Amino acid sequence: MKKIKVIGGGLAGPEAALQAAALGCEVDLYEMRPTRSTEAHQTADFAELVCSNSLKSESENTAPWLLKQEMRRAGSFLLVDADASAVPAGHALAVDRIEFSRRVAARISAEPRITIHREEVTALNPDDSETLTILATGPLTSPALAAELQRLTGSNHLAFYDSISPIVDATTIDMDRVFFAARYDKGTADYINCPFTKEEYDRFLDALTTAESVPVKPWEAGALSLLSSPTLLSSRSKVEGSASLPPTAPTPVHYFEGCLPIEETARRGRDTLRFGPMKPVGLTDPKTGRWPYAVVQLRQENLRADSYNLVGFQNHLKFGEQARVLRLIPGLENAAFLRYGQIHRNTYIDAPNLLTETLQLRAHPSILIAGQLSGVEGYTESIASGLLAGRYAAALAHGTQPTPAPRASANGSLSFYITHALNPEKNKRFQPANITFDLLPPLEEDLRRRIRDKKERHRIQCDRALAAWDAWLNPPA
Repeated sequence: MKKIKVIGGGLAGPEAALQAAALGCEVDLYEMRPTRSTEAHQTADFAELVCSNSLKSESENTAPWLLKQEMRRAGSFLLVDADASAVPAGHALAVDRIEFSRRVAARISAEPRITIHREEVTALNPDDSETLTILATGPLTSPALAAELQRLTGSNHLAFYDSISPIVDATTIDMDRVFFAARYDKGTADYINCPFTKEEYDRFLDALTTAESVPVKPWEAGALSLLSSPTLLSSRSKVEGSASLPPTAPTPVHYFEGCLPIEETARRGRDTLRFGPMKPVGLTDPKTGRWPYAVVQLRQENLRADSYNLVGFQNHLKFGEQARVLRLIPGLENAAFLRYGQIHRNTYIDAPNLLTETLQLRAHPSILIAGQLSGVEGYTESIASGLLAGRYAAALAHGTQPTPAPRASANGSLSFYITHALNPEKNKRFQPANITFDLLPPLEEDLRRRIRDKKERHRIQCDRALAAWDAWLNPPA
């Protein structure tokens, strides 16, 4: 039986390694930290959550809920650890990130079929007949390995910049100025809400849009110069198709449209934030009995509840500027920030042209790609991708060609999207995706006409997805 080599100790890699080991395979798990760190990681821990601590909604019959339900039915190890380290977050699954990493590390160390290697991998050998490789190095794949993957695939990488939200010391929040609530009272009231009047919002917005941003760092320019061949750079904003840059040209920062820094969002119009991360709808201030003009929500960061992150408040401002601007948020006038917002590089492959539905490279089927490197976006999606890659690799190791996850399921639809999302329009490139109902097969036209209620449509899609998923997990003998 072939051995399995998993490269990457983030989210997809550990899940893939644990899945393969549970299916009887010997696994070598490689993680380059602490030998070599990245621009965004702060530890050498497995499953470190770099940005948010949320694994999205647990509300029944939502797309993130459906994805997690399928993963639980398939025995996702990291979701077990996420559930065990959950912190109050209303209708979402959020975790104490330190406890979560600790549990994942303990689980890996306790698995006798997994051997841990703390070293950087810079070469891939698709001709090794004794080994299958799962590449799950995530959005911060090292420049050397990125260059090796580019050489191996003969394709172009795409790079964009993702961002990190600030974290505040809970003891420095002025609790007299804020209130606990969940939007529309959905779930438990676990979010701290900082309400704005119009005057406070205008003052905050003026300060935010004139604050000084962090200039492009040398490591950013260096990383992009490695990936500066034609069509390597891709904007995940609405401005796309930019030409390749010569090595001496200034390096622009292209942001992911679904995770824009707040200062970029604010520059699109004075009310843009009020329809985005600062929307007040469904949040009634008990002091006024009305919705605020705008609101900033804080989500519990750990089990001790001694720190909170600013939901959706990723930014690329200088730290001193962040301290000045963020202290204009009601309740945070004297806040102590445990972590400021940051920007980091994100790399992913052109999956529709490179991957099969079983996450294998078309040209080199002994190499599988999982996690954000494959083109899925988000923590839960990355774990899901690792779960599938581990199961697929285990089947291959046992000499069996794996069957792709069913198209009707959330997992199958996500994999189908990243491996089929070809856009024939000129200068339109593959865009990574989170799980949404748009990725699942639509209901039949007559059913759509008869059922106008969106929630009922989603319930039917979820029922169909779970039935298809269960049948895939338990095929007839």
